Amino acid sequence: MSPDLPAVAPHVTAELVAALSPRLRKRLDAGITKLLARPAVREGDSVRIAVDDDTDIVLEAPGGTVTSADAIRCGCLLAPDCLHRAAAASAAPVADDAPPEPPAEEAQGQRPAPPGTPTPGAETPEPTTSETPKAPGTDETPTAGRLAAARAVYDAAAAVLEAGADGAGAVLQAELLRAAHSARLAGLPRASAAAVSVVTGVRAARSADPGYRLADLAAALAGVLGVTHRLPHATGPELADLRGTARQPYRPDGSLRLYGLFSEPVLTATGYAGAVTWTADADGRLYTVSDVAPGGPARAVGAADRTVRMGDTALTHRELSRAGLAVSGATVSPTGRLGAGAGVRAVRASGATWREEPLDRLWAVPAAEQVRRALNGEHDLLFLEVTLVGTAREAAGDCLLADCGGVPVRLAVAHDDPALPYRDNLRLLASAPGSRLRVVGRLVSAPRPRALLLAAEHPADPAARVDLGLDRLQRADLPTEPVPAPAVPAVAGAGDEAPLHLLRRRVHQAVSGGRRVLSFTQGGQGDGIRLRAAGLATAADLLGDLHAAAADRTRDAFGRLLPADTNRFARAWLAAAVYTDTVESALCAQAWGAAPVPA
Repeated sequence: MSPDLPAVAPHVTAELVAALSPRLRKRLDAGITKLLARPAVREGDSVRIAVDDDTDIVLEAPGGTVTSADAIRCGCLLAPDCLHRAAAASAAPVADDAPPEPPAEEAQGQRPAPPGTPTPGAETPEPTTSETPKAPGTDETPTAGRLAAARAVYDAAAAVLEAGADGAGAVLQAELLRAAHSARLAGLPRASAAAVSVVTGVRAARSADPGYRLADLAAALAGVLGVTHRLPHATGPELADLRGTARQPYRPDGSLRLYGLFSEPVLTATGYAGAVTWTADADGRLYTVSDVAPGGPARAVGAADRTVRMGDTALTHRELSRAGLAVSGATVSPTGRLGAGAGVRAVRASGATWREEPLDRLWAVPAAEQVRRALNGEHDLLFLEVTLVGTAREAAGDCLLADCGGVPVRLAVAHDDPALPYRDNLRLLASAPGSRLRVVGRLVSAPRPRALLLAAEHPADPAARVDLGLDRLQRADLPTEPVPAPAVPAVAGAGDEAPLHLLRRRVHQAVSGGRRVLSFTQGGQGDGIRLRAAGLATAADLLGDLHAAAADRTRDAFGRLLPADTNRFARAWLAAAVYTDTVESALCAQAWGAAPVPA
């Protein structure tokens, strides 16, 4: 997937791939690889790719998105039924497949974002208008059309799981995009967005995107399979939740006095980039201002110096993160994102340091209480006061080990793209053990306390702060006087930690390599024995079911292998994924000393 190409709507890719002959479909993945090696030149709203000396492909993207198959043109002799058009669409980021935008006066200054674009809490920046609310008592049961659309998404996602990211080529991706578009038209935006997120994750995995995380793709697959599996059995409020909303409503919120907290860059595998600035009001409620649009690492780095699109303010995101904002006529989404409509007025105001009111109260909340709220569905930011200990080596790279009130916490980088200074800053902080800092992190649900490090106090100046994804620390910023590093706190019960990773590993292996990987592992009997010995009998049963489903290949009367039962394997995998997520949340709450999370 190339961030140099404009985003392409899901139905466009599905249409172009479906039009290929069986012979060309077999060559599609090779065609994508070849196309990605060619330079893309942007000319206004058009992007031109020179396939060879005589052939060019042109993608017309008014507004940054290709919305019709006719907008992709090729100069080869086989056009329009050539391989090049389908390859270009499959190599591009996936665009939002939302319905047409509302009138300009209703959505002025508000930019919809693609599914999978992480903003606060790794969420999608929500579009800012709402669907017409339905009368109470309507949509008590799913319609036949929605059931068919949900089944199509489920089957397409199960086929992707069957093949794994390694084997899910452009044809399988296009089938899932087609199902996603049908689900959107049938009024199932949640299933549609989840399906698009899976395609985005698969493309990131196959292109070795630096921001790709296997756990994220596994979560996306579990999300789309879970929603479409449950939807036929849902009624009433549960059905409404599973359907989702294409656009979240922005409610009026009067006048707000906000204080900047920090800014974080946004850089996604979908080809979107920008920045999100977090603010808080006098009561400690969090609000965000975002600027996310098509782009790559350069836009993610530069967006912090772009002017905030709200009212008459001339503040940049970087300035707002340290200053304040007075807003009148504010509109706010359910996720805390501030709208920027024509009636919103905003001017610069004084800010506050993290150790002054009202921001100081964010760090006054015990870490265990913050974790409990995050696991219960509130924002997942953690405001921690930590003492740096050193580094802890992990397979994905070193992380920062810190002591948070007697709890050993691992602080990892929020994004691995080398254009962002997260990892360099973490290495420098690790070289200053003993420093006591206030930090902001994003909770990671794991059996041991873990968070993604987003911002921190300046090591030598507590009145200053560092946005670790935007600002770059220097060696001179570290304390000149060495501080003795504290002893690493003991982890209670570390030697008796539940071996849940044995099941999680198989869940992730299936996402990466598909069903065939688990069919060669001899049923995981040894892992099952270890799980039962640790008291995780349910985990052992789920692991056995997963291996049995992977190895189940029946033969016909002539001894020929019949097609695998993708539905059985998908159900077994989904059960294992949901179980591990639930147990990990409980273990995460226990590790932080938080109250148990309701089932």
